[in-house]
Amino acid sequence: MDHIDAPDLEALPVLSHAVRVGDTIYCSGQVPLGPDGALVESDMDAMTRQVVANLERVLAAAGATIADVVRTNVYLADMADYAAMNAAYVELFPDRPARTCVQVAGLPLGARVEIDCIAVRSAG
Repeated sequence: MDHIDAPDLEALPVLSHAVRVGDTIYCSGQVPLGPDGALVESDMDAMTRQVVANLERVLAAAGATIADVVRTNVYLADMADYAAMNAAYVELFPDRPARTCVQVAGLPLGARVEIDCIAVRSAG
């Protein structure tokens, strides 16, 4: 098992950005933290795009791409954001990985969206 941390994302001491076991990469959830470390809060489209950009950085550090993603979990603070999140999501994940989307009581840093994923480097 290899622990992966994307060099340009802040790493927390309690988790890895991802863990790679063979060709499978398990990415920890990402919230919409911009390159400056501040939470993107403008609108759900921008937040979803930032979350996926962060996942892309983690996947790249593990030798994979968004095209290798086979499963995602989407966590929303408010299901009223579902349509806006989904509009960006379908563009960002054109290969339509398996997905679960749930509303949760709260997310880290007060974020409104968090996404984690599983990728297989030989997928696609």
